[in-house]
Amino acid sequence: MESLARGGTRWKRFAVVMVPSVAATAAIGVALSQGALAASFSVSGQQFKVTADRLDGKGFVQYGAVDSTKAGNKPVAVVGFNEAKIKNLCQSVVVPVPAFGDVTMKLSAGTDAARPVEAKKLYIDADDIGANATFNNIDIGVSADSTSKGPGPNKGDKYAPGSFAQQADSATFTDVKQRAWATTAGTFKLSGLKMGVKKGKNECY
Repeated sequence: MESLARGGTRWKRFAVVMVPSVAATAAIGVALSQGALAASFSVSGQQFKVTADRLDGKGFVQYGAVDSTKAGNKPVAVVGFNEAKIKNLCQSVVVPVPAFGDVTMKLSAGTDAARPVEAKKLYIDADDIGANATFNNIDIGVSADSTSKGPGPNKGDKYAPGSFAQQADSATFTDVKQRAWATTAGTFKLSGLKMGVKKGKNECY
């Protein structure tokens, strides 16, 4: 099954196959507000942006969850992979510094096509994604706690038992743009790592 989302970084521009996950994320937020679900994954509250030319992943899973920040609880869509290879990765975060202004920290890796970034047990908590996506042997509408093709829900995440999820044997994403709250991985190999700090906003996109 193939789905396409060109340009843009709004959920309404994401592929139709991903829409149910957005609904699941909204449902998680409702459950949280009604006290049916407690948020336990604490993040900094600082969003960051990520781009990549290509991500090839084995063992894909996606489900809705909640991240907890000082500003409040944030519903997110969690994407997980057993293994992933990422080409031309960029990650940036803008940090406001009192009496100085905005400072951007930017990281890049995997710019050499022969040496991509490699990750195992990779999870990305995002609330805004744009990409072109191709899934192999996808199952849409499985229970989050019964997924078997991917790494399963992250131990740090809170999600409603039996809630909507989707999984696939493998997935390929190209022209990736996303706004994320957290990324975790069992191992994360960054080939050709470069990091820079600049005054002002100098984000990946």
